Amino acid sequence: MERAQARPTVAALAMALALAACGGGAGTASGVIETVSPAEAAGIVGEARPDLVVLDVRTAEEFAAGHLADAVNLDYYAVGFADELAALDRDLPYLLYCRTGNRSAQVREMMRGLGFTEVHDLGDGIVAWVEAGGAVVAP
Repeated sequence: MERAQARPTVAALAMALALAACGGGAGTASGVIETVSPAEAAGIVGEARPDLVVLDVRTAEEFAAGHLADAVNLDYYAVGFADELAALDRDLPYLLYCRTGNRSAQVREMMRGLGFTEVHDLGDGIVAWVEAGGAVVAP
């Protein structure tokens, strides 16, 4: 009796690719998705790249209390957050942050899954940024 050769299903291949894509924090096949320190974030901001998007995923109230210069606020808790995130240009570079790094870590992985090519996540958030002497825009 001849044995049938096992062939991976499309679903199994998709799962394998998804698991491979969720690995480590450094690079992807198409770019860089990483967690950075306040010093590294300051270097990224200091490069003065005109296409850099500084993305603050805190609430509007948190944003109003103080944020990085030129930051755009996209509230993680807002009803349409996922749709607004998905509508962003995946080919632009992003510096992403929240208060302490919890929300931004989740958003970083969402961005990875959506195919963003360059995301730098300020790992310990604006709290670490301020503790390291980073400037904020405040009322």
